Amino acid sequence: MYGLKLPTDPRWADLASISIEDLLTDHAYCEQKAASNGISIIQNFPELEELVEEVMPLVTEEWGHFKMVMEHIKKRDLKLGKKRKDVYVNELRKFAIKGGSRETMLLETLLTSAMIEARSCERFRVLSLGLKDEELRAFYKNLMVSEAGHYKMFLDLAIRYVGKEKALKRWDEYLIGEAEIMKQMEVRGDRIH
Repeated sequence: MYGLKLPTDPRWADLASISIEDLLTDHAYCEQKAASNGISIIQNFPELEELVEEVMPLVTEEWGHFKMVMEHIKKRDLKLGKKRKDVYVNELRKFAIKGGSRETMLLETLLTSAMIEARSCERFRVLSLGLKDEELRAFYKNLMVSEAGHYKMFLDLAIRYVGKEKALKRWDEYLIGEAEIMKQMEVRGDRIH
């Protein structure tokens, strides 16, 4: 899916079913961070009018996802726990090239965002098929479609602004790098990534 080189371990959905309060807490914070990331992209590249126009609705949508996750937390009489470090995202950001031209900054920002969305989409698919909670399976199926659109938008923006050859060459490097990150990650059901 999306060229990801390493699929999620199938045991992950079973672990997530056991740790549903922690998983939903982590998911809520992931949605907050996704909305914040969209705002940061707009703030950092305001001169790219088409980018701003395409990212604005994403911010609203991601915040809406946060609210939906909170509704699932409340409906189950669970509590929003404390935010934890997202090891996956931190490792992915280490992989990104730092410094360089403004174009390089843009490319790395968009591809990091695309990769996070692609992995989230793949994880939501696993949850939609494997969670014991039927309502949450349906919820994650709907979110999977949304995340796929976000992944595609970020990748399309990278291609539009830096060119297809350069963007896809670097995307291939991201796919390989992300697989290495995933190999090092512990299989835990209390995290989205």
